[in-house]
Amino acid sequence: MLRQLLHEFTVSTRGKGLYELTDEIGAWVARSGFTTGLLTLHLRHTSASLLVQENADPDVRADLERFFARLVPEGDPMFAHTAEGNDDMPAHIRTALTTVNLSLPVAAGHLALGTWQGLYLWEHRHQPHTRRLTAHLLGE
Repeated sequence: MLRQLLHEFTVSTRGKGLYELTDEIGAWVARSGFTTGLLTLHLRHTSASLLVQENADPDVRADLERFFARLVPEGDPMFAHTAEGNDDMPAHIRTALTTVNLSLPVAAGHLALGTWQGLYLWEHRHQPHTRRLTAHLLGE
C-alpha cells in the first residue's frame, strides 16, 4: 500500500562549507519502515544548496569551494545586492547554479546511493545559519 511521510530536518551550519547529511537522513529513511520509494528533499533557503557528491576524499569538497570562489567571486563590483555583505549575491548565484531540491530512490529500506556518494547541504554564507530541510517520502 502506498504511503507518504513528511519530516523537517534542522541543520546548524558554522559558515561556508559542505555538511554531510547522509547518515542522519539515511537513518530517518531506515526508521520509516519504507522498503521502496522516492525521497524528495527541499532546502527552504536561497543561499545554500543540496547536492550528492563524493564523500571519500575531502579534497573534492575543497576543490568545489575553490572552483565556485573563482566562478562567482565575493566582492565583485557587478553585484548590487550586498545587503548582508560581500557574500550575499554570490551565495544566491551559487545556489542558482546548484539546486535546493533532490530526489533520491529508496531501495530495500535504504537510500540508493553509490559507493562514494554522500548527501550534503552546501552552506554558501560565511555566517552560521540554521537551515530547514523538508523531506517527503513516498512509497511502500
